[in-house]
Amino acid sequence: MKNICILGSTGSIGTQTLDIIRKDPEGYKAVSMTAGHNIALFRQQLEEFRPRYAAVADMKDAVELARDFPKTAFGFGMNGIVTAASLVESDMVVNSLLGMMGIRPTYEAIKAGRSIAFANKETLVAAGSLIMAAVKEKGVSFIPVDSEHSAIFQSLQGSAGNPIERILLTASGGPFRGYTKEQLEKVTLAQALRHPNWSMGAKITVDSATMMNKGLEIIEASWLFDVPAEKITVLVHPESALHSAVEFADGSIIGQMGAPDMHIPIAYALSYPERIPGAGKRLDLAALGTLHFEKPDPEVFRCLGLAYSAIKAGGSFPCCMNAANEEAVAAFLKEKISFVQIADVVDHCLSHHDGRVLDSVDAVEELEKAVRSDAAAYIKTIA
Repeated sequence: MKNICILGSTGSIGTQTLDIIRKDPEGYKAVSMTAGHNIALFRQQLEEFRPRYAAVADMKDAVELARDFPKTAFGFGMNGIVTAASLVESDMVVNSLLGMMGIRPTYEAIKAGRSIAFANKETLVAAGSLIMAAVKEKGVSFIPVDSEHSAIFQSLQGSAGNPIERILLTASGGPFRGYTKEQLEKVTLAQALRHPNWSMGAKITVDSATMMNKGLEIIEASWLFDVPAEKITVLVHPESALHSAVEFADGSIIGQMGAPDMHIPIAYALSYPERIPGAGKRLDLAALGTLHFEKPDPEVFRCLGLAYSAIKAGGSFPCCMNAANEEAVAAFLKEKISFVQIADVVDHCLSHHDGRVLDSVDAVEELEKAVRSDAAAYIKTIA
């Protein structure tokens, strides 16, 4: 029996993680869970899985839930999330929290000796040095859940001692693949939220549309696999069948294919190094027929180009970029700015950032607040 903590159990990754636990109650148990404001769904999950500890965003909700579920201990806010993440009974923490709020729980869970299955890419984008140092110090497992990074991780199995020549990081291209700059200026929020292959939360769906999601994944892959950004190539692959690949010195390319179903990488992270039978959908190669690969245009999808700039600058610039993007996407989702203005906001914040040392979670959070404030002020001038 493996005891699992799920940070963000009502989100896309969280609900699919519970699907896997539901199918194998003898192999996995959800011992702690957290949610934000989707209390109706969280109630259903608590009723079914009966965790030992749970946390929500607001104290009022925690008090009401504690009354209705007396055998579960409850917390709220960031302290509640950190408590859930570092619970002594947990063997693995699945971090599917949205944005930079996932950093502190991940760090504290690692320091407490918990293994991590992470889908919160901002953890490594904003605090990669800090997180990876803690992983090394504690010797915990740190297994990716994102389909691309899971594919790279799987492709490296059995290749110990063979240096990576290049990582081929695939991207679906999102809903605006093939668009020109002029076409992007006219896209709507509804169009940006209509991803052709994946069902995801609003923020990550917009990031996919701007290709910032791929920029974040480049930084994440660089930290996770200890590969410089110049050895990570992005390929637009609209079929989303090859989830990413690794090229070695002899010219061999080893990749991982599968249906676009997040149950597969989640299950692999939970069960590694074994595989769970029937974890996800099957890929029918004959029905698929052909695969296409294209180079993305960073001049059209400016967020991708800005991400490369932030990586090249290094230090605190990726953290700055990520915080600015989060503020800009939030404004776009509220229809305060246009789609192309997301890149304008990120560009503004990077251009005004001087860099600083990020040697603690507090330092990361302080920079995030400062950049968000700068981004919010700039948004008011262009809205």
